Amino acid sequence: MPKHRSHSAAFKRQVAEEFIAGEALHALSKRHDISRQLIRIWVGKFEAGALDDDVQAADLLQEYEAKIAALERMVGRQALEIEMLKGALKQAPRPKSANTSVVTGPVASPPAGGAN
Repeated sequence: MPKHRSHSAAFKRQVAEEFIAGEALHALSKRHDISRQLIRIWVGKFEAGALDDDVQAADLLQEYEAKIAALERMVGRQALEIEMLKGALKQAPRPKSANTSVVTGPVASPPAGGAN
């Protein structure tokens, strides 16, 4: 299975410009080892102005801002859950003889064979 490759915006613009200048789709595909369909997609994006550095930077910024907003919402939900659990823990009834330590384990058993 071929490995997914990533191409720079400059490379995509170059290939699109070569196609628009009249180079054959098949020749471009062979020379750059990329599919003809991918070249068609790049040409369409180039003609729509989507391969400009400013447009890509704005898209990337928008994507990062959306991720940050999603993470901020997640942190807010988790903070609310923590506060709710703290309140529930404070109000939970505890028996007087109960061990209140969070870290507990089994009671240690006496050593085998006993002491002489």
